[in-house]
Formats: sequence, structure tokens, C-alpha cells
Amino acid sequence: MATIRLTKVFNFAMAHALHNYDGLCKNIHGHSYHFEVTVVGRPNDDESSPKKGMLIDFSVLKKLINRELIDHLDHSLMLSQESDPALIQLLQKNYEKIILVPFQPTTENMLSYFAEKIKAVLPPDVQLFSLKLKETDNSFAEWFGSDNQ
Repeated sequence: MATIRLTKVFNFAMAHALHNYDGLCKNIHGHSYHFEVTVVGRPNDDESSPKKGMLIDFSVLKKLINRELIDHLDHSLMLSQESDPALIQLLQKNYEKIILVPFQPTTENMLSYFAEKIKAVLPPDVQLFSLKLKETDNSFAEWFGSDNQ
């Protein structure tokens, strides 16, 4: 059976700010993110399986990614844990979806974070091949499993 790459696309809105950054992105601002998840493996060849011919059911992949990432990220604010504690406290007092992360919330760092979360929940016969996260139509970062082994 051939090795197949399968991609599922997600969209979510999220704000972030870059702690101690020397440009405009130090301010809280948002993006309508376009997120592509590509997995790789060999489709199921079990004659008795209702999933014969599938690497992973698109609906299963969608549920995994939504549960692990999108449901938490959509309409949230992501900040570094290093941000001003008074600001964090004020935001948490007034808003529900404040995500504090142990890194600068750049697109690059978010991809590494997303990759670890996704790899932890994929079935053993399905591998994470790549991720693509677009902040805008012409600005994006990519993560490839082959670069991160």
C-alpha cells in the first residue's frame, strides 16, 4: 500500500502580544489564522475494517485537532508567562480565554507547541508530517517532521 499524506485545514481567530518586542507586535493584536495539519502513513488495508483505505478519517482528525487546539485557541488571547503579572491578573479578571505559554507567542513558537500537542494524540500508525500557520494571506511559518527528528 502506498504512503499517503492527508491534510485538514482549520481557521481560528486569536490575539497575541510579544513581550518586550521592539516593534508594533508588542501591542495586543489579532489574526484570523489559517492552519494546515498534514499527517502521513499507510492507509488501513484490513479487509474487515469499515475504515479500509483510510489513513485516518477526516472527521477523527478534525475532532482531535479541535479538542487539543482550536477549541482553546479560538477567540483567545495568548501571552508569554513573562508578561507583566498585573496585566495578566487584570486580563484574567475580565476575560475568559487568556492562554499563558512558556514562550514568546510567535508563529514559529506556536507551531512547535502545536506539533507536540498533536503528536501526543495521533494514532500510532499516523505520523505528523507538517504544519502550516498563516497569520495573514502572505505571512506564514511551516513545521516539518523531517526537520524535527
